[in-house]
Amino acid sequence: MHSLATIGYEGTTVSDFLEALADERIELLVDVRAVAMSRRPGFAKSALAANLEKAGIDYLHLRRLGTPADGRAAARAGRHAEMHRIFLKHLATDEAQEQLHELADIIRSGRRVCILCFEADPAHCHRRLVAKALQEMMALRVTDLRPGVDE
Repeated sequence: MHSLATIGYEGTTVSDFLEALADERIELLVDVRAVAMSRRPGFAKSALAANLEKAGIDYLHLRRLGTPADGRAAARAGRHAEMHRIFLKHLATDEAQEQLHELADIIRSGRRVCILCFEADPAHCHRRLVAKALQEMMALRVTDLRPGVDE
């Protein structure tokens, strides 16, 4: 069985974030944000890639696996069911499917992969939907990392 981790950086620090990835021996962080910008220091695309490189973790941005603008607006407004509907429609597009299959191939290669988005709670984030779509393609154990959250 293959494995996949998911992580959100909402409410965490760069050091706690990197520690959570290191604890899971993640080799590749796949950014599934449509727009890899952040007001949080250390989590915009360039800074994130640099922080990961220092930690010995590769970075890949698969923007077509991100939530479209109307879905992001729904998520910000707390309308998670609406965001899920919008994202699932987007995920059915050829462009998103191409990147989903690319991600599946990477996971099948045996690399320890984690997918990233902003939302701390995976139940409210589209990364859970990406993980479920991957589980329909292969036997996959998914672990949700929660840096900075006491379990």
